[in-house]
Amino acid sequence: MNNLVLYSVEDRIATITINRPEKRNALNPQLIAELTETFIRASEDDLVKVVILKANSGTFSAGADLEYLQQLQHNTFEENVADSNNLKKLFTTIYYLPKVVIAQVEGHAIAGGCGLATICDIVFATPESNFGYTEVKIGFVPAIVSCFLKQKVNETIAKELLLTGKTFSAEKALQYNLINYVTNSSEIHLTVKEFALNLCRGSSGNSLMITKQLINQTTNPLLEKSLEFAVQINARVRESEDFKKGITSFLNKEKINW
Repeated sequence: MNNLVLYSVEDRIATITINRPEKRNALNPQLIAELTETFIRASEDDLVKVVILKANSGTFSAGADLEYLQQLQHNTFEENVADSNNLKKLFTTIYYLPKVVIAQVEGHAIAGGCGLATICDIVFATPESNFGYTEVKIGFVPAIVSCFLKQKVNETIAKELLLTGKTFSAEKALQYNLINYVTNSSEIHLTVKEFALNLCRGSSGNSLMITKQLINQTTNPLLEKSLEFAVQINARVRESEDFKKGITSFLNKEKINW
């Protein structure tokens, strides 16, 4: 069985690779747990100064996988709170990581996958990449990621993206200030590596850590309170009839008539 997450270190750069290509790198509880553990490993690794998050195959992450969505229908409220807290832990681990995290997005980053990209410090994407917070289309709510998105884009854009659930191009993501760079697929690997190397060679690791902390804590001082509320919302929504209808229709590949 392949590891769901790969970890390597070279030139003071840790590369964390999502490795579920057969499932389009979709998220499930095991992958979420392994990603969290791997980011903690990178944070404690004295050989690491900068972290790159990427994925194998042509998709960054397609969001939650089908088996995971199916299981959510049968969870108790307490199980859904625990599950939501696990996603919150992954996102906050990356957000508060004492090292700069660069996302290398190739292909689609949808729902939870888009959330992963959103919380990284610097984001590169290819012109072919598509983004989208598509949760509302299946009766779900992008609760946890909304707490982070509002710090990257203005309220008008946040409402448009979260309420419509539309997918949008890398160029649009750049216009929205959701990502930093659009780079050709043939060049993105070297471009991201060079960017990371420049950070390693040109900046103090302690200064990078403190600057990241300063920005995060002054930009979003009420983040923890917002996230606690979002976890409860996440769990409650999963008990709604709309969620059950949306997931059932999605799993059966049926058109949802809202």
